[in-house]
Amino acid sequence: MTAYGHDLLFGTFVTPDNRPPHHPVEQAVVADRAGLDLVTFQDHPYVAKFHDTWTLMSYAAARTERVRLSANVVNLPLRPPAVLARAVAGLDLLSGGRIELGLGAGAFWDGVAAMGGQRRSPGESIEALEEAVAVIRGIWDVDAEGVLTVDGAHYQIRGAKRGPAPAHPVGIWIGGYQPRMLGVVGRLADGWLPSLQYLSGGVADLAAMNRRIDDAAAAADRDPRDIRRLLNIGPQPSAEELADIALGYGVSAFILASDDSVTTEWFAAEIAPAVRELVAKEC
Repeated sequence: MTAYGHDLLFGTFVTPDNRPPHHPVEQAVVADRAGLDLVTFQDHPYVAKFHDTWTLMSYAAARTERVRLSANVVNLPLRPPAVLARAVAGLDLLSGGRIELGLGAGAFWDGVAAMGGQRRSPGESIEALEEAVAVIRGIWDVDAEGVLTVDGAHYQIRGAKRGPAPAHPVGIWIGGYQPRMLGVVGRLADGWLPSLQYLSGGVADLAAMNRRIDDAAAAADRDPRDIRRLLNIGPQPSAEELADIALGYGVSAFILASDDSVTTEWFAAEIAPAVRELVAKEC
């Protein structure tokens, strides 16, 4: 249990290469059998050597039994949020409640535009993300009265029928680093999903970023503990290093970049239990 009150999770970040076609699926099966909690995949629809991530997740869900699956993170400009909401809910129902939603505002705009997506400025991409969260939650909210209407600058939903609801409360985990995006995380998200390699000051950056999220959550009358802190990490972490991050910065999910069965099994068998033991001693 970390400072934000979440149990520790451990997972992998798998490259969705389509050559050989079944390799990323087999990596999900390895993680599932090894006892990890999560398997996540990049989502770059403009990269021809990658599988479509949603197709890959669906196939991986059918081949696994207990591990949870997520994009890391969904490329929102190429995935309309109302359709995405139904895709998430449908796969969650089919998999028995094993899908989470890592969501990003977009990047690599040349690739997005080449695939027919709209090129957005940084400010526009954040606005669109906020609207998308409202659309997604609105589609899932089958208890709300009437059809869904969202009159946004980027998404106009006029009379969409609600449903289906997912099998479990799907977490919306937002990836982002800039102050405005961290504010969106604090106001709207269930989790924050950054990558350690993109923190210019290293792990120490997490302290100030957490404060921005916490302040935004409090201003929106939310409990900051409702927001899980996840972290994509690189190869060969030590248990002591990860335990320090969990205890010092409240990170409760570590997602290892791994396309190799031996590395994944080592992470599950040696690092994950050691981190849990070290954190339990201090909590």
